Amino acid sequence: MKEKQYDLNQILRPADSSVIEQAIRRGATRRELLGMLMAAGMTTAVGGSVITAAKRAVAATPKKGGDIRFAWAQHGPSDTFDPILATNSLDYCRTRLTYNNLTRFNDDLSVRPELAEEFSSNADATDWTFKLRKGVVWHDGSKLTAEDVIYSMSRHLGDDSKSKAKVLFSDVKEWVKVDGSTVKAVLNAPNAEIPIILATFHFKIVKDGFADFQKPIGTGPFKVDEFSAGVRSLHSRHGDYWADGPYIDHVEVFGIPDSVARANALISGDIQMAGNIDPKIAPQIVEADGVEMFVVPSGACNDIVVRLDTEPGNNPDFVKGLKYLQRRDRILQVVQKGNGSIGNDHAVGPAYGADWCKEQVIRPYDPDKAKFHLQKSGVTTARLDFAEVSAGLTDVCLMLQRECAKVGLDLQLNRVPNDGYWSTTWLKAPMHVGSWNMRPSANIMMTIAYQSDAPWNESHWKNEHFDKLLKGARAELDPAKRYEMNCEMQKLVSDEAGTLIPTHNAYQDAISSKLKGLPRCPLGPFGAMEWPEFAWLDA
Repeated sequence: MKEKQYDLNQILRPADSSVIEQAIRRGATRRELLGMLMAAGMTTAVGGSVITAAKRAVAATPKKGGDIRFAWAQHGPSDTFDPILATNSLDYCRTRLTYNNLTRFNDDLSVRPELAEEFSSNADATDWTFKLRKGVVWHDGSKLTAEDVIYSMSRHLGDDSKSKAKVLFSDVKEWVKVDGSTVKAVLNAPNAEIPIILATFHFKIVKDGFADFQKPIGTGPFKVDEFSAGVRSLHSRHGDYWADGPYIDHVEVFGIPDSVARANALISGDIQMAGNIDPKIAPQIVEADGVEMFVVPSGACNDIVVRLDTEPGNNPDFVKGLKYLQRRDRILQVVQKGNGSIGNDHAVGPAYGADWCKEQVIRPYDPDKAKFHLQKSGVTTARLDFAEVSAGLTDVCLMLQRECAKVGLDLQLNRVPNDGYWSTTWLKAPMHVGSWNMRPSANIMMTIAYQSDAPWNESHWKNEHFDKLLKGARAELDPAKRYEMNCEMQKLVSDEAGTLIPTHNAYQDAISSKLKGLPRCPLGPFGAMEWPEFAWLDA
């Protein structure tokens, strides 16, 4: 049997291959590349092999042809092609196959134009102008227009909007047409993050007036040939795509809820992309021929949610008691195999860089304090509804159940099916679990997850002062002042919201070794699903 060393910590070094590939494209010397890798803790020998592999990847020429079968961990009746309603990674995959944004992310979280050929703002960032790319056609052969963009962006505006991300547009007054190829966003308040927001999952461009998302039409790299929610979707290459790709002929997207079955399907060659790999299964993939882990460091996180607007979460002592029972170190080392970072019951972690409050005091594991608060609450039994919507969540729930038993709380675990979890249980059950992709800034992350009127405010926490800080930070250009505001917001969430976040994760997916060209953007699985127009098969 082939021998391999399994060291996922090595895979997760900050100076990963994508960073090295970008440096090579910028003309960095081998000495400079080695310096980067050694600064991240690699030896010269290991760093040399990384550089060799990165140079090989840069030199490789994408080939056209071949089919991909993509399997995610969940699917269900709420699967959608409507970008404003997208909820999970399967939705994000399908909408990226089908549509484009005005802007898109690089691996370092900077943004570049996509359907917008260029963009600019006025001096105080209250007007943003976007010049549209020429030669873009929809899957039905018609041309992209300014009206398409205005319709798509206006779907996020107004009290009646169903957009899951409309809180990110709270500063936008309206979108207006400047001319046939130029549109403008007019804001009520300064917001320097508009180009970043427009690159996120929900802000894709759909056709003017379009509403039949069972038969979607986009400008993206793949057409939709078939779609059945909770079953599968079939896609074929868009022959008139405006960019160089795509290289793949056909893509099939579906769910395999069982993690072992998903890994086995990859190893056997039945699929080429397996998402959300359980860390306990990763060594099996590393040992197998023809497949490999695709791991990207990130600030993603899973959480246990206690709704504050219903029993038992409407008792602050109950929530506080649970927070003191978080075995943060143990979850990081045992469940995540050391891959990630310690969390502090809010969704912003070290991967957010300057946005992360580095001097925050991490809440310790303290069963005595937990027992005090739980007894004070008078709650003796509670139920946690959960599903394995992200690798390791079952183990985290079991660990909390054991800790609760030690201090006299009977935490009953009710496992529900993965299929349909996001529509039947998430945001609804008094106690449940969640899973968050990283966002490109702390402000965007906290706006989506904690602003009082955010549709995805899981624990229904409301704090007017926090909302004002969010708005102020978006307009604040002084980094020191913005950092102070970020720290205050993170402390408020940690102390008051009903989200238990013990750790932050890396994205751990797996692919066929023949699959090349995948970006490594840290905002979601498989490089934030930015792969469709870049992926290719080396037969």
